[in-house]
Amino acid sequence: MKSSNELKRLLESIDRKSYPAYKSAQGIYDFGDYQLCIDHVQGDPFASPSKLSIFITHQKAGYPKTLFDAPHKKRAFEDDLVRRFYKETARYNFKAKGSGKSGLISISCPGPEILERTACECCSDGIWIRLEAGFPANGRTINSGELIRILFDFLPQCVKQVLFYKNRPVHEPEAVAELAEDQYFIRQELKRLELVSFVADGAILPRESGISSRPMKNSTPFSSPESMRITLTLPHHGNCSGMAVRRGITLIVGGGYHGKSTLLKALEAGVYDHIAGDGREFVITDDTALKLRAEDGRSIRNVDISMFINDLPNKKDTRCFSTEDASGSTSQAAAVIEGIESGSRVFLIDEDTSATNFMVRDDLMQKVINRSQEPITPFTNRAEDLFHKAGISTVLVAGSSGAYFYIADTIIQMDSYVPLDITKKVKEICAGDNRPSIEPAPGFTLPKAGRKFQIKAEKDHRKQDMNVKEGRRGREQGGRDDRIKVKVYGKDSIEVGRRPSELRFVEQLIDSEQTQALAQILRFCMEKRLLERYTVAETVAYIQKETAKGGLTAVSGCSYAAMGLCMPRPQEIFACINRFRG
Repeated sequence: MKSSNELKRLLESIDRKSYPAYKSAQGIYDFGDYQLCIDHVQGDPFASPSKLSIFITHQKAGYPKTLFDAPHKKRAFEDDLVRRFYKETARYNFKAKGSGKSGLISISCPGPEILERTACECCSDGIWIRLEAGFPANGRTINSGELIRILFDFLPQCVKQVLFYKNRPVHEPEAVAELAEDQYFIRQELKRLELVSFVADGAILPRESGISSRPMKNSTPFSSPESMRITLTLPHHGNCSGMAVRRGITLIVGGGYHGKSTLLKALEAGVYDHIAGDGREFVITDDTALKLRAEDGRSIRNVDISMFINDLPNKKDTRCFSTEDASGSTSQAAAVIEGIESGSRVFLIDEDTSATNFMVRDDLMQKVINRSQEPITPFTNRAEDLFHKAGISTVLVAGSSGAYFYIADTIIQMDSYVPLDITKKVKEICAGDNRPSIEPAPGFTLPKAGRKFQIKAEKDHRKQDMNVKEGRRGREQGGRDDRIKVKVYGKDSIEVGRRPSELRFVEQLIDSEQTQALAQILRFCMEKRLLERYTVAETVAYIQKETAKGGLTAVSGCSYAAMGLCMPRPQEIFACINRFRG
C-alpha cells in the first residue's frame, strides 16, 4: 500500500500528459484515517467514470456494533451511510472543472425503500464506500490539479462528515437502527398472527404523482376500521395501532379515485422497509407478496398453465406451455404459476391491469358460451382453492363485478381514502341473493416442481465449442466471459448476450440498480450455463447461495466490487429469468 503523498506526487508528475497516463494511479493509498482504492480508471473523460472505494476500520469509524449486529439493522445502517454520503458528495459534484465527465462525484441515490446495495458494505473489519468520479481533463489532456482537489479536499470532507460516528448528529444513527428493529418486529408479527399486511394508523399512502415516491402533502392520514384494528407493541416506537389484513381473500372496492389502487400500491411497496418520514414506514407486507398483471406479448417458457387454461382449439399442450407472444389471459395464468414456483404466499391483483376473461365470467356469458367451448377457468374459480389447498392469499382490487364478493373473506371499501370494513353488510346482501352459478372447474392440482427453462442450443457446434474455450480464457484473465455483453435500459428492460428480458411490468422492481443486478445475474447464468444444467428453482437457489457468500460481487463478474448494484428479491429474479428470451 502506498501513501497519500505518493499519490499526490504521481498525479503532479502526470499533469498535462495524455489521458491514459491516469491509469498509473490505479492502486490502494493510505490517507491515515482511511484507505482510498482507485479500482478502475476510465479510458477518456467522456467514458464511464472511474471507480473508487473507501475503506475505514470499525475502530477509526467508531460506530457501536449494536447498530449493525443483525441483518435487518446492518441493511438499514448501510443504507443510511449511502444516503448521507450522497448528500455530501452532491455539494462537490462538478466543482472540479474539465471536459466530459470531469469533476463528477456520484454514489447511489436511494429512494424511500431500504435496500442492500454494493455502494456500501459493512463487513467484519470495517466499512466500504464505493463511488464513481470523473477524472478531470482539458480535452484529453490530464488536469491533475482538479483531481487532487477531488481526492484530497472534497472526499476527505465527505468521509469526515459521514463515516466518523463522532461527527454525526446525536442519536441519528441509533434512530435508524431502532426503526429497523421495529419494522423487523412487525414482520415477525405478521407470521405469528397469520397476517398478509399491517397498515399503521396515521400512515400517508398517497404519493405526489404517479412518477414520484414522495408522500403527498395535505393528504388524508390512514385510519383503520375498528373491526380490523390491532395494536402492536413495538420495541422502540411503543404501541402502534393499524389495520390487520388477514390471510385469505381480501377484496378492496369503492368508487373511482377513492384510493383503492393507492392502498394496493402501498401494500406492494410494503415488501420493502421504508425510511422515517416516508409515511409508509409502518406499512409492512409479507415479503414474498407478488403483484400479478396481464402482460400481452411476453415470453413464456415451459409453464404448466393447465390450472387455468385447457383444451385449446389447436390441441396445444398447456401442461408445458411456451410462446414468444402471450395473450393477456395466458400471461396472467403463467404469472400465477411462476409466482407459486417462486414461493410467494400472497398475490396482489388490480382489476385495471388484469385480463378480464382471465379474472371472471358472469352468468349470461356462461349461458351463451358453453363450458366445453371455453378453455379458460377464471381466477374467481381458483382463488379459494389457492388459499385452502396451497396456502396462498389474494388481495384484489375490483369495481366491475359482484362475483368477487362471493369468494371474499374480507371486503374493504375505500371512501375518500378512508377504509371501511363492509364484510358483514355485503355477506348479508349475498345471503339474500341467489349466488351466480359457477361452472364446475377441473380438479385443482398444483404444477409439478422441476421446470427447466431449456436454452436454445447453438446450431453450429464447432462455433459453440470455440466460444466455450474463449469464455474460459476470458474468465481466467478477467473473472468473466467478456463476449457476453450486457445492456440495461432503466427499470424497463435488459439485454444479455443480445437476448432481451422485458421487465417494465414487473412492478415491484423499484430501483434501476436492481435491474442492473438482474442483468449481471442473467450474465452469470449464461456464463455458468445454469439454465441448461438446472431447473429454474435450482438456478435461483444457486444464485442466492452465491450472493449469500460473496454478495452481488459474486455474480457481477468484476475483479472489484463496484457501486451500482442493488439486491433484488427472489421473486424478481424468477420474474427476470422467466421473461428472458433465451
